[in-house]
Amino acid sequence: MDHQAVSTETVVKGPDISVVVPCYNESANVAPLVKALEQALTGRRWEVIFVDDNSPDHTSQRVRDLARNDARVRGICRIGRRGLSSAVIEGALSSSAQVVAVMDGDLQHDESRLGALIDAVLNNTCDVAVGSRHVEGGNNAGLANAWRHVLSDGGIWLAQRVLPVKLTDPMSGFFALRQETFAAIAPRLSGTGFKILLDLLLSAPKPLRVQEVPCGFRPRVAGESKLDALVMLQFAALLLDKFAKGWVPLRFVAFCMVGLAGVGTNLVVMQCARLAGAHFSLAQAIGTVAAMILNFFLDNNFTYRDRRLRGWACMRGLVLFMLVCSVGALADVGIARMIYGQNHMLNEASLAGAILAVVWNYAMSSTVVWRS
Repeated sequence: MDHQAVSTETVVKGPDISVVVPCYNESANVAPLVKALEQALTGRRWEVIFVDDNSPDHTSQRVRDLARNDARVRGICRIGRRGLSSAVIEGALSSSAQVVAVMDGDLQHDESRLGALIDAVLNNTCDVAVGSRHVEGGNNAGLANAWRHVLSDGGIWLAQRVLPVKLTDPMSGFFALRQETFAAIAPRLSGTGFKILLDLLLSAPKPLRVQEVPCGFRPRVAGESKLDALVMLQFAALLLDKFAKGWVPLRFVAFCMVGLAGVGTNLVVMQCARLAGAHFSLAQAIGTVAAMILNFFLDNNFTYRDRRLRGWACMRGLVLFMLVCSVGALADVGIARMIYGQNHMLNEASLAGAILAVVWNYAMSSTVVWRS
């Protein structure tokens, strides 16, 4: 007589909350953060998703070690991809929880405020709950020096000029929203840079309801800060991308911004060479080489930050970049001369040559120098 086996295993429900933690070189902070979340989210079904960009300090291995003994810990190790915003996108889209919360992996965000953020979303009082340093009860003591205060305050001022909603801390990286809300906006996100909250608010098809929750910003215990001037340049490029409604690639916008810096460098170095006694052709050549070198290192650390070249690959990239730009310069002169010879319109001829050179340099840089 056949007996049909009946499973007695209990089906365990999935988490209600996913805490997404983008990280790079945060190995020392993984275990303390999990322990802090355990205390902050007592009584709730939660998981934490560490999204690590293949950190050389073995952050992903530390996550795996913890995950073997704790099913609430998950990890995503990304190879060949870099960036906080894209890491958050991958982590949030991998979640099946009702609510997704985002926080940094450096222990600077006050995890005790997670409950307030999550409840604000679950109670439907807002679409996005933001941990704010700039409302009553919040503080930004964790900003280590005056330079970081300047960068943060400048970014906040600029973001507030363009946001469709009122927000005192648009630079916050500590927030929560429903997973379905995130998933609906995700196809519109640029996924570049470090300010994913700003990207979400600017990319939503209609203004999101925002509620700010006061939170502290603690000093970093281990690791090093990622906030620098290049991050703020990426932030400015994100705003330009949103103004262009996605018609112009964000990387191309950044490439052009770097190019403008190169133009200024060329002029300054050329004038210095002239003052030192060099004739015009030599001075122009020195200025051009200086501009190429500056542009390469800015592009390597800013425009192509996710494909950054290091060591000998960096030196090889510099040589290729200078060759690419030299061809672009020759094309610029040739096209401008041809158009000027046809209609004798100097400005139009110069503009056409410059546009061709920029497009050539960008296309070849993306496919040859910093190929993905």
